Amino acid sequence: MSTHSTAGDPAAEGASGATAFEDLPDRRTIRKAVAASAMGNATEWYDYGAYAVVATYIGTHFFPGEHATLLTMATLAVSFIARPFGGFFWGPLGDRLGRKGVLAMTIIMMSAATFCIGLLPTAETIGVGAPILLIILRLIQGFSTGGEYGGAATFMAEYAPDKRRGLYGSFLEFGTLGGFALGASVVLVLQLVLGEAAMEDWGWRIPFFVAGPLGAIGLYLRSKLDETPVYADLEDAGESEQSATKGLRDLMVEYWKPMLTMAGLVIPLNVVNYTLLTYMPTYLQTKIGLGDNESLIVIIVGELLMMLILPFCGHFSDITGRRPMWWFSLIGLFVFALPMYFLMGTGFVGAVVGFAVLGLLYIPQLSTISATFPAMFPAHVRFAGFAVTYNVFTAAFGGTAGTINEAAVDATGFLEFPAAYMMGACVIGMIAMLFVKETAGASLHGTDIPESEPEDFGSDAIAEEQAAMDACGR
Repeated sequence: MSTHSTAGDPAAEGASGATAFEDLPDRRTIRKAVAASAMGNATEWYDYGAYAVVATYIGTHFFPGEHATLLTMATLAVSFIARPFGGFFWGPLGDRLGRKGVLAMTIIMMSAATFCIGLLPTAETIGVGAPILLIILRLIQGFSTGGEYGGAATFMAEYAPDKRRGLYGSFLEFGTLGGFALGASVVLVLQLVLGEAAMEDWGWRIPFFVAGPLGAIGLYLRSKLDETPVYADLEDAGESEQSATKGLRDLMVEYWKPMLTMAGLVIPLNVVNYTLLTYMPTYLQTKIGLGDNESLIVIIVGELLMMLILPFCGHFSDITGRRPMWWFSLIGLFVFALPMYFLMGTGFVGAVVGFAVLGLLYIPQLSTISATFPAMFPAHVRFAGFAVTYNVFTAAFGGTAGTINEAAVDATGFLEFPAAYMMGACVIGMIAMLFVKETAGASLHGTDIPESEPEDFGSDAIAEEQAAMDACGR
């Protein structure tokens, strides 16, 4: 039976006004979907966060020599080579076979690859074989991530009520920052408890072992959920079988415009993301001269503050729309990037303030990813459209951000180059925004590209849906 909402159908509306929302998942199911999606995302980004903050230790053991830090960051970028292949593989599979099964496989592969990094022998033990094994595990991690993020965002967006997709979707990025913050926090605690010598000797392995239980929890949560209501509708209508025959060719031929538009937003999103959240610990230590613990405190404080703001920005996007949020973020980052990097160069307090300001300006983008991007594609190509576009351009611009920033600063001595790089990416995003349609409040059901009307979203619409769900006992 189809589970899509019948809102707007007069025949479906009862005296209480609640019948229009009878087919919405209940709150308990939505909360489970949010937790399952966010946990997988936290596992994914825990890996990147942990790897980034132990980069100096990894460089010592796997790339001894003058360019250890640069080679370590390049190895982080290597995982992004596999992400587009993962997107091309997992995306169409998720549209044909369902979101749930693909997400189970990706979280198993992702957490296992991260866990195994902690088991690797070092270059002192097996020579060149050590970095080769590290690269192989990073490639496996990247391949699985190619399906994880797009699938988790699609899964959450298709479970969330139309009028509150921004609020619920923001918790996916809560998992992102939670994973980053957890990775940094685990390393900080280990450094304080074990000391520098033990961390360099064997303590650097422990953060990677944490990925095992994280992945197990995420897998358990996902196993308790059914397919999304939107995908259930596709199966009822036979559209999931249709997508199997059309595949990627249908996506490329018929939906290249939303793919190109989304690409223009993915570029600033990922340049800012990986410059701020992945490269920043290395930057603060090696370029600004902060101590290991000080740099981690800067990152943790900034990320926790960002986590507090995320749900409010997601909810605000349900009221104002996604486009105003993106415009505010892109313009704000363009204006303040350079001043905040100058401020970070003044010391610990300046670094905390500068990172926090840039992080808060980034939140309007981050909080609306899983509400904005899945809505750019119709249901039968949504997983593939998101996964392919996101991962191709994340690999090109996100995975290389740390390496480009490190190499440029080393070559030019221009410590504020990361700010200039972010500013250039924001210009690309502003151009793409000229072609972005508002989708706040639009239904994600069906094979047409969603597009909202002005009356489809806003505080009144949200209040109406809340009242309807309350009337349904949800």
